Amino acid sequence: MSTPPAVTARIERLFVYPVKSCGGVEVREAQLAETGIDLDRAWMVVDEQGNFVTQRELPRLALVRPTLKLTEVVLRAPGMLALHLQIDTVEAPATVRLWDEEVPAFDMGDTASQWFTDFVGRRVRLVRFDPEHRRLSSLEWTGGVEAPNQFSDGYPVLVASTASLDLLNDKLRAAGHEPVAIERFRPNIVLSGVEAHDEDRLELMTIATEGGRVQLKPVKPSPRCTIANVDPATGAVDTLVTDTLQGYRRNEGLGGAISFGMNAIVLQGEELKLRVGDAVTADWKFD
Repeated sequence: MSTPPAVTARIERLFVYPVKSCGGVEVREAQLAETGIDLDRAWMVVDEQGNFVTQRELPRLALVRPTLKLTEVVLRAPGMLALHLQIDTVEAPATVRLWDEEVPAFDMGDTASQWFTDFVGRRVRLVRFDPEHRRLSSLEWTGGVEAPNQFSDGYPVLVASTASLDLLNDKLRAAGHEPVAIERFRPNIVLSGVEAHDEDRLELMTIATEGGRVQLKPVKPSPRCTIANVDPATGAVDTLVTDTLQGYRRNEGLGGAISFGMNAIVLQGEELKLRVGDAVTADWKFD
């Protein structure tokens, strides 16, 4: 008789972030690709030198809200007319820099550039990831598995849990502060039915979908930067979140950085659809 899995959970929420560092879209279902959820971080804002920019420098990017349509992504922001991005349309080839990598991309044209420039108050451009390029996650953390992603910071999927957020909010309330939303941490998959930070300790996640079995492998805790301090509803910045996490989420495996959530790679199930409510099973990881 086989041993039952140690962990049984469910997908509570699903998010996709079409434009890196802009607002996310909460969805009820999402198609999975080798690079993560379809269209996740497919576009990115860059400066005039082609270097990526994020909410770290431009917290107003949090106020850019995407809507997914059949053939386009529509971007809206306060005081701006909507910007329509055709999913299958790009303009000139470009080379951009993401962290220490040069990545081939496609410029989205002057209209998109002017839209973002007007909104953030700095000359920027919008680029689309080149799907022919294979940008791999760190082989050191994936155990040698080739795991491509698009413009994410480094991994295809980010997993968090409702319990992890609840614990943080309990600590914030105890200190007299308002709770925060999970959107601060920009997860793709939010689990329910597990204890706080159980996602850190899962060996292999198996998700039962209508079309078949998906397997995701958590590979690296997600180190947290100042983006967690940006209120996604207002773009306002404070340090309460990272200050609070410093008290209980320092990760020695990351050189003492604070962590929240787990980066995961796709081992099985490309082209299948994840849905809110899907059952998730896993065993514990033992180092």
